[in-house]
Amino acid sequence: MRATRVTRIAAAAALASVLAGCALKAPPTVADLQKEALPNTAVPSAFKAGAGVAAPVAERWLASFNDEALSALVDEALTFNADLQGAALRVERAAGYLRVASASLLPSVDLFGTGSGASSNSTSGLNGLWLNASLELDIWGRIRYGAAAAQADAEALAADFAYARQSLAAMVAKSWFLATEAGLQRSIVQDMLRSSESVLGLSRDRLRIGNGTEQDVAVARANVGSYRDMLRQADLSREQALRALELLLGRYPSAEVAVSPKLSAMPAPVPVGLPSELLERRPDVVAAKRRVAAAFNRVGEAQAARLPRISLTAGISAISSDVVVLQDRDNPAWGLGANLLAPIYQGGALRAQVDIRTTEQKQAVAAYASVGQRAFGEVENALSAEFALNDREAILQANVRDNERALELTKTQFRVGSTDQRAVEQRLLALHSARTSLLRVQSERLAQRINLHLALGGSFSETTSGPVAAR
Repeated sequence: MRATRVTRIAAAAALASVLAGCALKAPPTVADLQKEALPNTAVPSAFKAGAGVAAPVAERWLASFNDEALSALVDEALTFNADLQGAALRVERAAGYLRVASASLLPSVDLFGTGSGASSNSTSGLNGLWLNASLELDIWGRIRYGAAAAQADAEALAADFAYARQSLAAMVAKSWFLATEAGLQRSIVQDMLRSSESVLGLSRDRLRIGNGTEQDVAVARANVGSYRDMLRQADLSREQALRALELLLGRYPSAEVAVSPKLSAMPAPVPVGLPSELLERRPDVVAAKRRVAAAFNRVGEAQAARLPRISLTAGISAISSDVVVLQDRDNPAWGLGANLLAPIYQGGALRAQVDIRTTEQKQAVAAYASVGQRAFGEVENALSAEFALNDREAILQANVRDNERALELTKTQFRVGSTDQRAVEQRLLALHSARTSLLRVQSERLAQRINLHLALGGSFSETTSGPVAAR
């Protein structure tokens, strides 16, 4: 009789196990997600700005600047930056949540024991051990949907971490170039100050020989004071740029970090790949896509929570007493069983939970659309800016040469008395403006190149961090 009962229970458990293996509904595919999220975005066959190379996106963009000092600072920031450390810890926490969610797929085993002497009034001398095991049969996929959602969340945070690493590397590089530019801008102001002091000397010489006026000397002296003030502002700008870089490195902001005395040479044009590949490559877009999958699985989890839950239980126990006479029984004893819990009425809470999860899925799709459109816009803007800055640099280089020649000729005319001091000052201001603009454009070209790399989603190193591949 007992063997027959055990056989029936085993058969029921086997059937339940088969039912528990029913497949889950798959989250939206990439094509379906893009169709739903970006219905009005017609992705072209090539980027419209057209300033890049139509080839697969290259990795290791940091090495293209050929600056070992910059690469060393990026490595330092990746090690010590506090924000990045926080992002890494969020990835670890998500892995812990995944382990918690997956644990429900395995049996739960508990051990309880009690023991006392014959003089104990509370237990009547009862001694025993109880070993119990239970397993919820995930027939409708509630537990597996929850585990899948936790898995997608973990992958999203891993992609976030990869993007945070890339963004940090980009910020360090741009801060490096900005600090270098600040030092070079200071050098330009120093040159202008020396030229202004030279004009002041000429004004004094002309006054001494009778060809100048005291007004010319006063104006020249005032211009020298203006350039000295500009030099002090340039010093402050450089110090602030250095401190911003040091904060990214996790250092104390002492404005003492050494930077390059000149800007890096502009690397060769960048392979930009295809617009259709962008949403598969950028880590922040991948993260948004995984959050859609997580939200989808939570909808399935909420729907399955409205259905009955079936659990198998098994236990074995051994009980003895020195005081109480126990009823005749096998010792140790074991047993198998099953539990059924079916929600009948909970005031609409379960239905509301499904509605909430469905709304969250729609929000995740909208967030994916926002990130995807931003990705396209950032690439096109970076390409367009690089194209315009290339032209501007050529124009400004010619403008600087022309202003240098014009200043030289005007100074000669001023020495011989064929022009006044105002013409010299105007030429000085024009040259200063042209040199400053040229340097700003050269620095901005480097910054926009970094923005382009970040927008394209290419890694700055040989390896990426975390599972950011499209799924």
